[in-house]
Amino acid sequence: MTELKIGVVGTPGKWSTEHLADCLAQRTGYRRVIDMGKVALDLERSALMDGDTDLCQLDGLVVKKISEVYSPAALDRLDMLRFAEARGVRVFSPTEPVLRLIDRLSCTVTLAASDIPMPPTVVTENPEMAEATVRRFGVAVLKPLYSTKARGMTLLEGAADDLADQIAAYRAEHPVIYIQKKADLSGKDLGMVFLGGQYICTYARVSQTGAWNTTINSGGKYEAFAADDDLISLATRAQAPFGLTFTTVDVALTPGGPIVFEVSAFGGFRGAKEGAGVDAAALLADHVVGALSP
Repeated sequence: MTELKIGVVGTPGKWSTEHLADCLAQRTGYRRVIDMGKVALDLERSALMDGDTDLCQLDGLVVKKISEVYSPAALDRLDMLRFAEARGVRVFSPTEPVLRLIDRLSCTVTLAASDIPMPPTVVTENPEMAEATVRRFGVAVLKPLYSTKARGMTLLEGAADDLADQIAAYRAEHPVIYIQKKADLSGKDLGMVFLGGQYICTYARVSQTGAWNTTINSGGKYEAFAADDDLISLATRAQAPFGLTFTTVDVALTPGGPIVFEVSAFGGFRGAKEGAGVDAAALLADHVVGALSP
């Protein structure tokens, strides 16, 4: 048992947030879950206040979830945490790489610059270009720049007579149109888990409902998966540029070979637990306590 004070930034009441807070409390005797929606940055007092607690006085902060829904506002919350970081509080993962992952396009550009195989992707504000791209892809997925668990994603058929109207309706809410060719997932994709840049385990998300995506929100379930060395090497290269403390790399096995969809800003505990039998929250708590201990 240490005397470290480590807070968990997340969603109060959610299993992943509460489980991580429990794991840290078991190791330190201190437990605090922080809802960033209730935090105030007071620049006059040089403080980041959560109720009557100045988070700048803690030893560390572990970010499990910055917001239930990704949006530009999530970037503002991270900038508030960046102030605590500037005052000497260790943040896990550090705010700068997380800022680069909240926006899907930023993540995509970094992966492409690192020569990581991804689905064919086009990003444009031009509706005519978007329509031509969807027709060329045949079947495409339009993805909001700020979203998780496939929320807001739209599947479009290139042969649709009303394709231009569908794109116009989508563009009314999402001016920047992010388009990916629909990959043949064969009903399954993978979450490959990393801690401190080291590979931990892999789990599969398997569709149970015939939905085009495999997310748990769409009825998928977690299963065990044994990744080979080549797959681990690919996922290791994908997450390396971001320097995250804990993350999950989303990988699909397609007829043309493995592709990477994204690197998660925060990673997931439940998939590792239910699919691979690994308590990733406990491993993360050990890692953080070790990093902060003298």
